[in-house]
Amino acid sequence: RRPLCCCCFWLRCWRQWMVFFFSSSVVAPRRAVRLGASADVVVIGSGIGGLSCAGLLAASGRRVTVLESHYELGGCAHEFFVDAAGKTVPSSSKRMMNSSESIFAFEAGPSLYSGLSPERSPNPLKHVFQMIGEEPEWVTYDTWGASIPEGSYELSIGAENFVEILRRYGGPTAVDDWTNLAKTLRPMAQALMRLPSVAVRSDAGVLVTLAARYPVGFFGVLPYLDKLLKPFDMRSEDSPYFVKDSFLRNYIDLIAFLLQGLTAKDTSTAVVAYMVEDFYREGAVVDFPMGGSKGIIDALVRGVEKHPGCEVRRSTRVDKVLVDPFTKRAVGVETSRGETILAGEAVVSNCDLKQTFDLVPEGLSAAFDEERRRCLEEIPLCRSFTHVHLAVPVEAVPADAPPQWTVVKQWENNDLDHEGVDARGNVVVVSVPSKLDPSLAPTGYHVLHAYTAGSEDYQHWEKFETSKPDDPAYLAAKERAAKPIFDAIATRAPLARDEAIVELIASPLTHQRFLNRHRGNYGLAIPIGNDDGLDFPPVKTPLPGYFRCGDSAAGGGIGVPAVAASGAQCANAIIDVFDQLRLNRHIRL
Repeated sequence: RRPLCCCCFWLRCWRQWMVFFFSSSVVAPRRAVRLGASADVVVIGSGIGGLSCAGLLAASGRRVTVLESHYELGGCAHEFFVDAAGKTVPSSSKRMMNSSESIFAFEAGPSLYSGLSPERSPNPLKHVFQMIGEEPEWVTYDTWGASIPEGSYELSIGAENFVEILRRYGGPTAVDDWTNLAKTLRPMAQALMRLPSVAVRSDAGVLVTLAARYPVGFFGVLPYLDKLLKPFDMRSEDSPYFVKDSFLRNYIDLIAFLLQGLTAKDTSTAVVAYMVEDFYREGAVVDFPMGGSKGIIDALVRGVEKHPGCEVRRSTRVDKVLVDPFTKRAVGVETSRGETILAGEAVVSNCDLKQTFDLVPEGLSAAFDEERRRCLEEIPLCRSFTHVHLAVPVEAVPADAPPQWTVVKQWENNDLDHEGVDARGNVVVVSVPSKLDPSLAPTGYHVLHAYTAGSEDYQHWEKFETSKPDDPAYLAAKERAAKPIFDAIATRAPLARDEAIVELIASPLTHQRFLNRHRGNYGLAIPIGNDDGLDFPPVKTPLPGYFRCGDSAAGGGIGVPAVAASGAQCANAIIDVFDQLRLNRHIRL
């Protein structure tokens, strides 16, 4: 055999010492350690945030390994497949290659996308696609359906049609209130949209990546900065954003709730300004990826795996993050199969808040343990969802039904905890993605995906944590929770449930089990400007070498744009300013 060069010799010695330490220290696994491949960065979880981070790191020259515990990639945005009997068919299965078998594609997560088909856009995910050089094919549509307490409508999106909605359902001040609000917020939004959130850094380098790279946007935002970061107040008469008309207030609450799981009063003025400006976007359309959400995930995966030394693994659960007992730094992970994968630069968690902490044993970092205690005790979680998936004959969905519609039962209610649109089962979003991409269902069929938007309290489901999936009481609880969803589907497709050949109901327990979401949560419910001083944890944890991204980290929150921005900001915390600038030059605003 050829003798080892000096560098290879020391590398082999280092790897053997690492195995020794991890097999004899406080972080030792109970079974034998099997040393696997090494990488510069290991990313735990393949959600949009994790894959965005991984793709940017790979594009900067890092060797990246992404580890996903589920058999499908995508985290909360993954797509899953079932046959006509409702049995799961993994996408890696040979059955997927059998063109004669009826396979239905269902989306586990988001079905609403915008700002992704235009070449120039403020959407952070669009910027990630531009930086990694991969993107799905987009189909667009502009008709949105809604059933609200005042009536039902189907109109094209955009400012002019929204004014028509206000004239039809609002009070005498509705149009003037909207005009004044837009006049106040649009200059803020236009300045803000000149600054890509994916260029934000948590160190002094931000002066280069934002101030020097985007001076017009940076200095344009400064006069509005204090206002943008404050809670949006449209109810106080002395507020510059005061809205007198109750219908308009309710509608703004609805949009804010659909976007991030919080009503407008708990939302920053920046988010509402962005939302208002989006109404005025020229040629405004809604986007949908060909192949469904899997199209987005596949593009992000290509952005990782096209680089040498980078890979994305499915069905690979991480049991713990390994911490060097001497340097007190995260240096790798151990999988449930006993494989140790070392990380030369960083370990990134794209898990939820609790699992990100649980992956690191207590007692290894006092600062990390203190953050663990504070975050898990003090930060509230967003509520969960109930989902319904149906496979129906094409005739069960009228040809003139829109591909998406929203149902709001009432603006006010008697819910003790939630008094507006966020009451349990009050708002339902229905999507028929096969109207946009027929390949998602066999010929002659449609797939429907409908869900209650972030209004399902986990406390209703705790008693079923140890129940079997076929427990009669649990099935009855799912049926009750799904009733508002089936009612919402029936507003446009009254025959859908009766004619369905596949019917699936997912509860918060489903999300906890299949998505590893603690209490079925979809992120953190942190009101802007809260009295307790709570904020999203930074992407860099107190444990050196350990980072986080997604809906439970800074830059994140509920929604596709937020998690993509968080993933990018996490990558920025790992790479230097010059690598980031080389990536950011591909962004088109």
